[in-house]
Amino acid sequence: MNNLWKALTVLGAFIAAAHCLSCRQCPLGVFGTCLLGSDVMCDNATQSCYTGEAQFNATGSFTLHTRGCLDSDLCGKTLTGTILGAGYTSSFQCCTTDLCNGATSVQISVTVALCAAILSSLWGNWEL
Repeated sequence: MNNLWKALTVLGAFIAAAHCLSCRQCPLGVFGTCLLGSDVMCDNATQSCYTGEAQFNATGSFTLHTRGCLDSDLCGKTLTGTILGAGYTSSFQCCTTDLCNGATSVQISVTVALCAAILSSLWGNWEL
């Protein structure tokens, strides 16, 4: 009977781990660059990965970006508020598959490598 409980506990742990969602986390992104980004496992209270942006009403063109785990109730919503007297509007777009909310640094590096290869091939075709 003791072995049955151990087996059920291990099985339950595997099932719980299988249902955890992995998301790209970016606490602060500016001008398309994520500062301090990482991959995180969401807890059971958050069922979605999200990409969000906050636009400050005073500047109009300055936007902060963020990514991470989010409760599905906030998905697709737009929120407004103030921070230190400055008004802002923030919105959240969600997805529900692992790492669906953003490119990792590896994908950015592949883009840079591809551009370098194209420029290199063009440079090699030029004759003096």
